[in-house]
Amino acid sequence: MEPVTSLHTLTVTGNGKVIAQANAVLLQMAVITKENDVTEAQQENATIMNRVIQSILSLNIPRENIQTAAYTVSPIYDYIEGKQVFSGFEVTNTISVKITDINQVGAVIDTAVKNGANRISSLQFSIENPDFYYQQALSLALQNAQLKARTIADTMQLSLNPQPIEILEESNGIPPVPYKSITLAEQSVSTPIEQGQITISATVRVTFNY
Repeated sequence: MEPVTSLHTLTVTGNGKVIAQANAVLLQMAVITKENDVTEAQQENATIMNRVIQSILSLNIPRENIQTAAYTVSPIYDYIEGKQVFSGFEVTNTISVKITDINQVGAVIDTAVKNGANRISSLQFSIENPDFYYQQALSLALQNAQLKARTIADTMQLSLNPQPIEILEESNGIPPVPYKSITLAEQSVSTPIEQGQITISATVRVTFNY
């Protein structure tokens, strides 16, 4: 005679998180030039950006870690006595720089600024091996779900089957961590960048029979 399968189910949500030290930074910086003639603005921008890139390469940042993020050419208008008056063109060339040594971030910023970069648009901490940490968070989420199910079963005096009948992975939370905005000002010391922490989270829905 086959055992009777219980029709009663209990579904719980398990959460787990792991905090890891950031081991990489994605830095976005831009060169902005303004001229009356669009060609002059583009040429000036290209000259400065090439100088910025070469200065970053001199810090032993691999060329493959430097990529163009955006390039825009926009007309500029002033408003004089309520009328729109054309005043030139603005060219913005933005690059992203991946830095795998946190201690180099300040030096990269200072070097780029000295060579003509005039905007740091974003700085985000990241981790190079997120799957390693996510697997830990996922294991903690499953343990959390089992603990919740046992607590409910013990409290309600239910005979819980410890083997789940369904496990659904709900989320993979590895968000980038933005850093505070950076003001481009003359400084006599290197731009200080403190190492950030990243929280990797996992959520599961687990269903048991009782």
